[in-house]
Amino acid sequence: MSEFQKGVFDKLQQKANINPDEVYNVANNVKNADFSDERTVRKLVRNLSNLANKRISKEKEDQIVKSITKNNMPSDMQSLNRLFKN
Repeated sequence: MSEFQKGVFDKLQQKANINPDEVYNVANNVKNADFSDERTVRKLVRNLSNLANKRISKEKEDQIVKSITKNNMPSDMQSLNRLFKN
């Protein structure tokens, strides 16, 4: 791991109390995920929500899952932020 990566993970752990091993685990899951499969995407959304320690409503989860599985993700940051806001 480079010094830059170590610094990023140290900041994540300090600021958000996120374990770097959990980030690697999620990254590996994303790398191999079938984003057209609702069950896979729903599990990933829940894992990310737990990792961030931020609960999302069932309706918001459904909206995110539908957007991802239908390959209808926003292309700009403002639209993406609106999608993930509670």
